[in-house]
Amino acid sequence: MVLSRFNLGNLLVGIRLVESSDFIQEGQLGYNMILGITGRSGAGKGTIVEYLVKKHGFKHYSIRGYLKKEIDRRGLLSNRDTMTEMANEIRAKHGAGYISQQILGEALLQSENSVIESIRSVADAKYLKSHGAQIWAVDADIQERFKRITQRGSETDQVSFDEFVVQEEREEDNNDPTKANIAGVIKLADTVLYNNETTEELYAKVEAALLIN
Repeated sequence: MVLSRFNLGNLLVGIRLVESSDFIQEGQLGYNMILGITGRSGAGKGTIVEYLVKKHGFKHYSIRGYLKKEIDRRGLLSNRDTMTEMANEIRAKHGAGYISQQILGEALLQSENSVIESIRSVADAKYLKSHGAQIWAVDADIQERFKRITQRGSETDQVSFDEFVVQEEREEDNNDPTKANIAGVIKLADTVLYNNETTEELYAKVEAALLIN
């Protein structure tokens, strides 16, 4: 079969040319896979997760969901700043990789493909990789990402562009292992997908990544 070079963002990998009929059929990956998904806000993490769940039957786990439960339990306002503060507090108290340990432990009890959404700390990424998981990163231009979060309008997305930039800079690069470091996690990623085009093009990149991983 002819090989092609397929640019998955910063990762340049060789894949065989495929037609749509060659794509992996639903639920037929052939082995149990654990994926950790990272990426900046609005890059397309949720889009990839939704596709993996619906098309390939992955079980979905969410660090954001884990934090949301604790925020709700304490009766706190649920926004991006509170999410960050809660994650930092839990990691400082229990250890840098504590959240991923809790979620991965649950995933490993299931004999099915699993996707863990929103890996934001280097410690979480390293812990998952040390236990056989792959890290996928998704990214897009900042203007495009801001447009997306504005359109989706969730409770954590009610910010101006300037506030969005400040929040992102705070999470971008941090030497403290208990805090978010999106840039650091992306550097550890096994696969990087750029999502500046259509949803269909992102799906095609996901299929290609599944074929080579």
